Amino acid sequence: MPKVSFKEINQLAIPAIIAGIAEPLISLTDIAIIGNVTENPVEALAAAGIAGSFLSALIWILAQTKTAISSMVSQHLGANRIHAVKTLIPQAFAFNLLLSLLIFGITTFFAQAIFTAYNANGLILTYTKDYYFIRAMGLPFTLLTFSMFGVFRGLQNTLWAMQCSLIGAVVNVVLDFALVYGIEGFIEPLHLKGAAIASVMAQLVMLSIATYFYIKRTPFGFKIRKKINPKLKPMLLMAANFFLRTAALNFAIYLANAYATDYGKNYIAAQSILMNIWLFFSFFIDGYANAGNAISGKLLGQKAYQKLWLLSKDISKYAIIIAFILMAICFTFYEQIGLIFNKETQVLAVFSSVFWIVLLMQPINAIAFMFDGIFKGLGEAKYLRNVLMVATFLGFWPTLLLFDKLGLQLHAIWIAFTVWMLIRSLALVIKFRRKYLNK
Repeated sequence: MPKVSFKEINQLAIPAIIAGIAEPLISLTDIAIIGNVTENPVEALAAAGIAGSFLSALIWILAQTKTAISSMVSQHLGANRIHAVKTLIPQAFAFNLLLSLLIFGITTFFAQAIFTAYNANGLILTYTKDYYFIRAMGLPFTLLTFSMFGVFRGLQNTLWAMQCSLIGAVVNVVLDFALVYGIEGFIEPLHLKGAAIASVMAQLVMLSIATYFYIKRTPFGFKIRKKINPKLKPMLLMAANFFLRTAALNFAIYLANAYATDYGKNYIAAQSILMNIWLFFSFFIDGYANAGNAISGKLLGQKAYQKLWLLSKDISKYAIIIAFILMAICFTFYEQIGLIFNKETQVLAVFSSVFWIVLLMQPINAIAFMFDGIFKGLGEAKYLRNVLMVATFLGFWPTLLLFDKLGLQLHAIWIAFTVWMLIRSLALVIKFRRKYLNK
């Protein structure tokens, strides 16, 4: 049986890379523009980093239904039974919409307590609450868009998501400049609030375009049947395991930001830049993981286990190559990269002292993300959940506590992240090798 070709993988991976980096690119654009405003730039940058981190955590957790949808659709596509999930998709959309509205209400009501738990106070806390309240309005738009992206990926198409994301990113950049800095005679400068409004408008545009593709190009609709699809419960159970997994993931990010905030405003400002660059790299590399997610589910439905093993080898190789390219570019322009986001000497000094750790961990990240994607496509939600729990509570947290006690500050955070990713990559590679090498 011939293996999945380089062309087939890249037809999914390249659009997925472009679509994947659009969301962190929006955040990086916000960080770069906010970090250069004239009104309290360090406090504004810190606030955007804290609120953005929390919102990303929510989206990652809640959007796991996207992964469950993709897995269900791809496996049924491979088994030539796509008709069995036609009523499932609109029911999943309705669940996502209700869940996002509930989370919006709860988190905005408790915003003061949530961001105080991040060690934010004073002007940073005020800015964080204002920024989050506006950004969170886009949460339902984002979750519905991601649900549609899950359908597209399950149907072996990442091009539509790419087009949505690119247009959304362009809209965000244009509106960022217009609303943050203002347009003389037309729009007053809105500073941090302007960046938040720009993001919400970009998310609405992405949802509109995704809806067009969903209606015109897929066999699914929006009509919700009274009879619950029998696949809804397994899908929600799968999503619940992904929720718990992603909650553990975001607990690690929460700890990182809470510790950085406690070190001082220059540290959380530097951490905001480092984290957004790390997320950008992660989504970039994750394009091949998305290809692995879509194809592995289809191969499982076909019971093509040898092709699945060969697929894992190929996409891992491609992802590692991308990781080394990103490392080489960033080491070449090491000092200049920090200047894009902030001009404060103390913030840049902290950033430069730690950035090399973020770069050196990229090949480890590549392996972890590749097998994350494959295991999601296979529906291995429980194992992914357990790996993240172990990596977070027995790897990341103890490492952070140890090196924080040694006074390493941001270095402690990123050493802990390196240990975290190492545990994740090893656990997934070992499990996959045992299960599929000779099957």
